[in-house]
Amino acid sequence: MTTRAAALFAAVSVVWGIPYLLIKIAIDDGIPPVFLAWARIALGAAALLTVVPWRDVARALRGRLGWIAGFALAELVLPFPLIAIGEQHVSSSLAAILIAAAPLFVALLAPRFDASERVSGRRLIGLMLGLAGVTALMGIDISGRLEELLGGGAILAAALCYAVGPMVLKRKLGDLDPRISMTASLLVAALALAPAAATQLPTALPSAIALAALIILGIVCTAAGLVLYGMLVSELGAGRSLVVTYLNPLLAVGLGTAILGERPGTGTVAGLILILAGSYLSTSGAAGPVRAPRRDAPACGDYRRAVTQTLNEEA
Repeated sequence: MTTRAAALFAAVSVVWGIPYLLIKIAIDDGIPPVFLAWARIALGAAALLTVVPWRDVARALRGRLGWIAGFALAELVLPFPLIAIGEQHVSSSLAAILIAAAPLFVALLAPRFDASERVSGRRLIGLMLGLAGVTALMGIDISGRLEELLGGGAILAAALCYAVGPMVLKRKLGDLDPRISMTASLLVAALALAPAAATQLPTALPSAIALAALIILGIVCTAAGLVLYGMLVSELGAGRSLVVTYLNPLLAVGLGTAILGERPGTGTVAGLILILAGSYLSTSGAAGPVRAPRRDAPACGDYRRAVTQTLNEEA
């Protein structure tokens, strides 16, 4: 892992470790799940619109709107509401740990969609340890409680979406400036969720704490997080990038315990230990840097030159 990749990995791990706490705060304050998802997406889109290199947008997106829509569906439209719905019934710590199943879904989908992401050896052992951690979590901490099982199932469905999104990003959008691809995806997602969000408006003005949580979710966790994540996928590939979901729970559990008074159960502790071991093993031997852009790919000028220079240096 290069220094740049390590820095991006650390940044995304932190930025995407805090949303579970903020979502729980907003949900517990009465903000409906779908409206919460739409609001953070709309805020993220508004923030990124201020930094988009407009002169390159038309050329970059030509012929790619379908893939932008597919990425938006897998990465935003479906998982954001699912996570918010799930956190109505489970703790923020549990939600973060369940999202760690995303790399496991990559391993299941890779043989069909992305041969470079296939797993074997130590990486396979790591992913299996992660799966064992998720199993311990679901089987011990929430076993027998229907509402929590349904909430956990919604979050696992979001984890499946998070496995699909990076594959689309890597294969079809990885050569684009992340500011363009992520802004376009957020705009598509905001439009797609707007009708459903309009039916789930808050019945009262949210508290100042809930509004602050929503603003941080939109600007930091969504806008900045997606741009950083797009850069990370270009550096490491879909499988290795998703290992951030193995590290996010550490921060999420700490925040949930310190701020919300959540008390991790036996399954949470066992899951965390197994996931930490899996995160270490699953990063070794995984698919590496993004492929060189196609000659006919409409990448942005400055960004294309930067990618080309990086590939030449690595070669």
